[in-house]
Amino acid sequence: MVASRAARLAIRAHAAVFRLTGGRIGGRLGHLEQVLLTTTGRTTGASRTVPLAVTVVGERLVLIASDGGAAHDPAWFRNLVANPDVRLQRGAVSREMRARTAVGAERAELWRAAVANNAGYAGYQHRTEREIPVVVVEPR
Repeated sequence: MVASRAARLAIRAHAAVFRLTGGRIGGRLGHLEQVLLTTTGRTTGASRTVPLAVTVVGERLVLIASDGGAAHDPAWFRNLVANPDVRLQRGAVSREMRARTAVGAERAELWRAAVANNAGYAGYQHRTEREIPVVVVEPR
């Protein structure tokens, strides 16, 4: 799903407010915890930051590359596939981390946990033919 100019501005504003307040504002949308994920652009090499909902499963931080059920993976996912070293800010704490795509039984387990946390993901999967990637972000 290609974000409109207004959507891109809202995403930037969300990230800026999150950063300025250490996540006190923008760190939750309803019951969903938000994080800031910074990737390296796969073609530009520039830092790209996006706010995302996170599901915590034990020690694992799980991100869902749904892009609202779009036909293509979101840019942040394509960036981390090209360069899995990322920065993740959770609240006021920012850490260098490594991202990987869950597969097999682990993907199934984490997908169930993410859908239990945010039922909207099931609708997004129904909307697209691609299998929505499940990303695990772990300390380097």
